[in-house]
Amino acid sequence: MSAEAKPPGKLLFGTAGIPSFLKNVSTSQAIETIAQLGLDCFEIELVKSHWLNSQAAEEINRTAKKHGIKLSLHASYFINLNSPDKGKRLASMERLLSAVRWAEKCGAESVVFHCGYYGQSSPQEAFRQIKSALQEIVSIIKIENSPVILRPETMGRRSQFGTLEEILFLCREVEGLQPCLDFSHIHAREGKVNSYAEFQRLLLKVKKKLGPEILQHLHLHLAGVLYNEQGEIKHINLEESDFRFDEWIQALQDLNVGGTVICESPDQSYDALLLQKLYQGEWRAEEKRFFEAHFKPE
Repeated sequence: MSAEAKPPGKLLFGTAGIPSFLKNVSTSQAIETIAQLGLDCFEIELVKSHWLNSQAAEEINRTAKKHGIKLSLHASYFINLNSPDKGKRLASMERLLSAVRWAEKCGAESVVFHCGYYGQSSPQEAFRQIKSALQEIVSIIKIENSPVILRPETMGRRSQFGTLEEILFLCREVEGLQPCLDFSHIHAREGKVNSYAEFQRLLLKVKKKLGPEILQHLHLHLAGVLYNEQGEIKHINLEESDFRFDEWIQALQDLNVGGTVICESPDQSYDALLLQKLYQGEWRAEEKRFFEAHFKPE
């Protein structure tokens, strides 16, 4: 970074769900560990099952506030707003609304979700169907006066709706939506966007499409990723992948990006701390001691 450059925006780092080295703990206990590690944020995972209840939500809310941990929530994987089956589309809409209501109870600021699949639709037809569903959902959220932000995610498989362009256009067309930019998915889907220059171009495109203030409030996902010509196969740890995460961090710093970084690697807490270390330029001693005492790599 040049001497004339602005100081970097505040980026927070955290994990998608309970860190893999923790066993038989609740989400609120995991949030306490996140705070002890020196991380800043946590994404509640409702992706495969709905395990939340009112007591758990209150405890999560209270624990996060106590430790200053910023929360988001990832909605169910079983959402397809472009399903040809009207019943499945309506069920998907209800799952997304439910996620928003539970996010508010937990004190989470955002709900991340996957829009759906193209199926037999053209990308244009899928866009129209998904846009219509989200307009209806957003109108209900407004009626309920919910502060929760809906964040459609960029997706890693070519069968899934969610190119960068589709997500940005959706956020322009539907008031109140903001993107979840998963750089691992973008890289896996295209087999590129894996250099400092490409990261900068992508972020500048987001700024151009959604306005300069968006770069101060980004919600980012990252993991290592295995992929083929169809896109993402699975997540792997960053140091085992070809993703140039050091150049990615530098691009975020040089463009003064602020917001949250949620790590989805198998060893998500390790990779979150690795990214935080690169961003801060140091590995804080207390974090390293705690992590080495609890995390046992194979």
